[in-house]
Amino acid sequence: MYCGEPKPLGDFLRRTGKRSGSESRRGACRDCRKRRRSPNLEAPDAASDPMPPSAEARPHEPLPEEVEAVEAAPKRRVRRPPPEPPADALLEPTREAELRPTRQGTIRMRGRTDKGRRWQQETDLEMARCLVREHAAVLVNRFTIRRLYTNRTFRRYILERDRYTCHFCGEYGDTIDHLLPRAKGGHTTPLNCVCACMLCNQNKADRDLDEFMEDAEPFDAPASGGVESGSPSSP
Repeated sequence: MYCGEPKPLGDFLRRTGKRSGSESRRGACRDCRKRRRSPNLEAPDAASDPMPPSAEARPHEPLPEEVEAVEAAPKRRVRRPPPEPPADALLEPTREAELRPTRQGTIRMRGRTDKGRRWQQETDLEMARCLVREHAAVLVNRFTIRRLYTNRTFRRYILERDRYTCHFCGEYGDTIDHLLPRAKGGHTTPLNCVCACMLCNQNKADRDLDEFMEDAEPFDAPASGGVESGSPSSP
């Protein structure tokens, strides 16, 4: 973007989002980012790494990394109790022990898309039992489970259950985060997902909950009379 030279893909930041591919890149190369973050550094030789005059004359615009560094101020984190299962899920046991794999060694999983279309795919026995145990699916028969939520209804359920309050800092949140990251075996279930603000979601990334909340304060749940626990009661 700034030096105008062809560089390898590894020198550029990767784009994120559903529509971005494995070859999608954005912004400036690594050298230009370092130069714009530290303008006092000596400029390299013009023959080895030329910088066009038009690029030098441009006003300094903060890069995404600079904006994130400014916004990534330490926040007050509070240890909150884990999410509770849905109220209607406690009416009967989950019965995940009754599942049996088919001859192919898999479990059939059914569901619906956001537009109401039916879909079916196969999954392994361990994941199927986890989905049933954590109230994301129900047992149809010994070989089949059914997902209870579409992507849209699950997101709305988590946000409304947590009242759009970040599970980690208590501020407003409108994203979904996994307590046990998917990279470490977590699944998208009501017991493993909480509402989170964008900053906490990005800072937690794929870290474990205990590692992310090591400096968190204890949570004081409000008492039945509307007075927080630990606070002196009125005479």
